[in-house]
Amino acid sequence: MFGFDSLVFDVVRFGTLALVVWAFVDAVIRPAPAFVAAGKLTKPAWLAITGIAALVLYAFGPLSFLGLPAVIAAVVYLVDVRPAVRGLRRGNSSW
Repeated sequence: MFGFDSLVFDVVRFGTLALVVWAFVDAVIRPAPAFVAAGKLTKPAWLAITGIAALVLYAFGPLSFLGLPAVIAAVVYLVDVRPAVRGLRRGNSSW
């Protein structure tokens, strides 16, 4: 029978996986020149980092040796890179 600890582990596992997938999808929809203009790593680099992080979390879980760096990579993208890239406007429109 499933206990409370199993429920907590599942919430942590799927929550961190959702976080990393959110970071990956956000990196996919942002324009590539915005990453360079913001002074961050390139779009393919962040796609690789967040994609590998998602695979690691799916395969091993967040409590593994590689799980914590995978979660940290997604948090760095969402907290540092996403606001910088999102703040840049597309094109040269005055809107």
